Amino acid sequence: MSVLLYRLGRFAYGKPWYVIGGWLAVVAAVGALLVTQPVRLGNEVRIDGTPAQKVIDDLATSLPEASGGQGMLLFKAPEGARIDDERVRSALLAAVDAVYRHDHVVDARKVLAAEAAKGGDSPLLRAQAAVARAAGQPTSGEAPVPLRAGGRPVPGVIVSADGSTALMQFQFDEQTFELPSGTVDSTVEAAEKPAASGGLEVLPSAAMMEIPEIVGVGEVVGVAVAAVVLLVTLGSVVAAGLPLVIALVGVAVGVGGAFTLSTVFEIHSLAAVLALMLGLAVGIDYALFIVNRQRRLILDDGLTAHEAAARSVGTAGSAVFFAGSTVVIALAGLLVIRITLLSTMAIVAAATIAVAVLLALTLLPALLGLVKERICPGRTWHRARQREAATDRGRAVRWGERLVRHRYAALVGAVLIPAVLAVPAADMKLGLPSGAGYNTDTAQRRSYDLVSDAYGPGHNGPLLVAVSSTANGRPVTPATLAAVTSDLRGIEGAASVSLAGMSRTGTTAVLSLVPESGPNDDATKELVTAVRDRSAQIREADGAVIGVSGFTALAIDVSDRLTDVLPLYVATVLGLSLIVLLLVFRSIMVPVTATLGFLLTIAATFGVTTAVFQWGWFQSLIGLDATAPVVSLLPIIITGVLYGLAMDYQMFLVTSMREAHIHGARALDAAVTGFARAGSVVLAAATIMVSVFAGFVFNEEPMIKQAGFALAVGILIDAFVIRMTLIPATMALAREKAWWIPARLDRLLPDLDVEGDKLAQKIPLLSPPRPAAPQPSGAGGRLDNRQEGFIDS
Repeated sequence: MSVLLYRLGRFAYGKPWYVIGGWLAVVAAVGALLVTQPVRLGNEVRIDGTPAQKVIDDLATSLPEASGGQGMLLFKAPEGARIDDERVRSALLAAVDAVYRHDHVVDARKVLAAEAAKGGDSPLLRAQAAVARAAGQPTSGEAPVPLRAGGRPVPGVIVSADGSTALMQFQFDEQTFELPSGTVDSTVEAAEKPAASGGLEVLPSAAMMEIPEIVGVGEVVGVAVAAVVLLVTLGSVVAAGLPLVIALVGVAVGVGGAFTLSTVFEIHSLAAVLALMLGLAVGIDYALFIVNRQRRLILDDGLTAHEAAARSVGTAGSAVFFAGSTVVIALAGLLVIRITLLSTMAIVAAATIAVAVLLALTLLPALLGLVKERICPGRTWHRARQREAATDRGRAVRWGERLVRHRYAALVGAVLIPAVLAVPAADMKLGLPSGAGYNTDTAQRRSYDLVSDAYGPGHNGPLLVAVSSTANGRPVTPATLAAVTSDLRGIEGAASVSLAGMSRTGTTAVLSLVPESGPNDDATKELVTAVRDRSAQIREADGAVIGVSGFTALAIDVSDRLTDVLPLYVATVLGLSLIVLLLVFRSIMVPVTATLGFLLTIAATFGVTTAVFQWGWFQSLIGLDATAPVVSLLPIIITGVLYGLAMDYQMFLVTSMREAHIHGARALDAAVTGFARAGSVVLAAATIMVSVFAGFVFNEEPMIKQAGFALAVGILIDAFVIRMTLIPATMALAREKAWWIPARLDRLLPDLDVEGDKLAQKIPLLSPPRPAAPQPSGAGGRLDNRQEGFIDS
């Protein structure tokens, strides 16, 4: 592997424009496709095969007019005014009319008018009356009342008992993510213009969110912090700029390429954000490892930039290749679960990682071929010589020696810290994002709170109950609907039941069941369970088949499904990755301790995430003032991503230790030497990755905010506590046993040569006289006494 990559790096350095031209062509092709094809992202959390999703899919066939996206707008009257004031009421009616007339909004008024024209033959009107009688009419002043115009109720609009707000619920003709870009925002704007004449404030619900902002100020600040870390680490603007270029090109190709396919299959917005986060973070990190190795070969071994670049690709590039492979394996493990949503995320993110690795092995040495000897300017040589002359051996060496000397204390501390942080994870609750998860100053959160106060928390997430006859093809009679309504109304936790829709043939009806509690409350989950438990009784007594869907039902089903498949996923990823680590390190203990350390990382990550987002601890530090359950998708996604990234640092740190060991160092000395060589660059790489992920914490979308936070915390814990403390301590404790492997197994395993031992044997690294620092004048400041390496063909 090292020899092959050496050849690749040497070619790219020597023929830079061939490689750069190829990548420019790829970027241009992606850009052209993006210009000609619109990007379509979705926010729908869909997991096929779950009971709630099956209800939605069945309704799309039997009642297609009810399968579009849901919209909800809250109209708040001015201070001191009421909705029934003439000026306010006129403005509200005009706003409602503007919404119903807007493109892609289903006009419920026309639907009811068509049914009214049928008179007594309308199954919808007869069913509506039967359900209303069975549900019971609320007493005036105690519950919301319909908004009336011309003596008739306005469909989809109710007014709060105190008259301060009106709530409009309507439907789009397509799922929200399938609507043309800007449709949701323009619908809100259509309501705002006439509403302003009456002083009404229009507040959209969380369901009225367009695709969240993927790149904002926080993300830009995160990349800026990464640039500063690169500049401090490498000490040169040119050297610091190269990893940023690699990361940006990787994101353009990886994420941009995924966007070009968004018209072919649905891509969730979180998939795009995940790929963006990983593309930026690993793109910078992988390039940093190679550039740092090249500079060390120039400064320590006196190689030319050309030879150093080729050797750095052959050695550090091998580690990058296998590190990237572990991330791809961890993400590809999501395909085993066979959940389309997660499979899409995995493919997009894994492809972006693969692009980042390919760029680091090809485009980076090509760019180094343009920079040439300027990668190490004169001031860098001066600092290197000063460090050699100093008696202080450096912070990395001192820290490594302390870990070896106090290995028992380091081991105990590195285990206790994540163990304590993991305690809150025992109380972790899963759910889907709702308006309650937004900050209090956002329209989504204000709408959620006002709806809860004026109408009850259940109106923020009503349940949908699909009703059909046990006799296939026969209409559902009003008597059957009345019986089902009475049964549902009698279940503890049900606030109200109403008819939400009915198919033209009358074979399928949809009831809206409003809980007494909020969408993510335990009481609502108990209500969903109770309705499902009652379904057999209703089938037997009322002759009706019912199915439950809606926000809470979906959240329960998603959480249950992901909980069921998580053990299979973890076993698959751990098994495949253990094989890769065994091949790379040729050791039994190293892969096992790496994996056990990761388990501490993931437990601590979920503990801290639970404490911050669910318990509300230290939220002011990240600009958050809302508590919410952990997003259902998060545990399985974060587990896969963090495992891959954790193995990155394991790969870079322990390969340095193994390299020192196979070149003759004793186990304890190899641990210190390897830590000294890789510790500082792992520190910089982890800081960069935490900075990039932390930038997404300030995104307004709760799902993106939680994902960015969990990844930032996970890398922080894994890099500094596990990889840079626990692993060196265990290596020091095990001594030579750390590298033990059964002789028969050792003979069976292929030699991947990650450390570049074969490269060193085939092209020995000579020991030329120490070159002087490059001069600013002359032929580009090239080195004297330089060494060139050659490969015999």
